[in-house]
This record gives sequence, C-alpha cells and structure tokens, in this order.
Amino acid sequence: MPQLSGAAAFFDVDETLVTAKTMFSFLEFHLAATGHPPQLYRQARADLQQLAARGTAREDVNRAYYRLYAGASVAELTRQGEQWFERQLADPDFFHPPGVQALRHHLAAGDQVVLVSGSFFPCLDPIAHHLGAHEALGTPQLIANGHLTGEVSHPMIGPAKATSARTWAHTHGLDPTHCSAYGDHATDLDLLRAVGHPVVVGTDPLLLAEIASSGGSQLAGVSR
Repeated sequence: MPQLSGAAAFFDVDETLVTAKTMFSFLEFHLAATGHPPQLYRQARADLQQLAARGTAREDVNRAYYRLYAGASVAELTRQGEQWFERQLADPDFFHPPGVQALRHHLAAGDQVVLVSGSFFPCLDPIAHHLGAHEALGTPQLIANGHLTGEVSHPMIGPAKATSARTWAHTHGLDPTHCSAYGDHATDLDLLRAVGHPVVVGTDPLLLAEIASSGGSQLAGVSR
C-alpha cells in the first residue's frame, strides 16, 4: 500500500454530504426496477422502522436491511446504482452544500477524502466518483458467485466507522490526529473521536457536547 503525505478527511454520507437517506432511497428504486409493487417497499420500510422503534440495535437493523438483497446480482446492483444516482442528480437539493464545500476544500488542500457509511456500494460508489473522493468504505457485503448472500461481515456503524478510519489512515501512513472527520448523527461519535479535527454537521446534542468539551467545529445541517 503506498504511503501518503498530508492528511485524510473522513465523511459520513447521509445528511452530511447528501440530504437523502440513501439506503431507503435506493431500496425503493431497486424494488421498482425489479418489478415489485410500491407496497413492498412501503412494507419493508415500515418493518425496519418498527425494529428501530422497538429498540433493536442499529447494527441489527442494518443487517435486516441487507437481507432484503439476498440473491441480488452484484453487476445488476451496480447498474441500478448508476441509474439511481442519475435520478438523484436531477434533484437540485440532493447534495448538502456545506458538506460538499468542505469536501472540496480538503481535495484542494491535497488531502485524501474517504466516505464512511452504513450504506453500500450501489449508492456510495457513484457519489464518491462524482465528488472526487478517493475511496468509499461502506457496509461490506458477503458475496457468493457474483450475488449477495444478504449477510454482511460487519455493519459500518458506530465503532466500526472509527476502526475503519483509523485502519485506513495507518495503512496509508497517516496520523489520525492530523485527520478530519465529519458526521451528523450520534452514531458518528466514535468516528469523530478517531481523528484530531472533528466536525459536527447539524445540531445533534451528543456530538455538539463532544466538540464543546474536546474541541472541533460545526457546519450547518440538513433542514428537516
């Protein structure tokens, strides 16, 4: 692995760089593209939301989401992801300007830019390519014979984001204390703690308390 100079900036994606919940948005697109009625998406979303409302761990809700793709072709999902992204680009409000501006600032400074998200490759790869990010670290899918099994090795949520960011930095010869991280949700707390320059996107009280006590900065969040 080549050793890099400078620093890296790790960005959460949903409501940090884009205004959408990419996993739900793509699931709706995927089910429609594969000939399923709209009711199936509505039921799948309701089931996942019910799991979360019952207090199911976010990692387990993430796993339940990916089981919906069991048997799906990697090549077909890649194609659908490109089509889905083209549709998102038609929405002038898809990207969150403060997050994108920060990302472009890091690129202009010569920093490495890495997306870190609980979402997966059909959503993340087109976004990363469009924004010029160097890599996208999403929830890793288990694949057999070119198809998703529906299981994942580990959800890219909470501590997993921090571990992935630190590992990426060390693998590339970078000091995490010289790196930045951007997140909007309480589950991004570990990611922000993994670097020397944390940035809160929005007004999550847990994240704001963290930067108030340990240092960091804030960007405007997505209007809800």
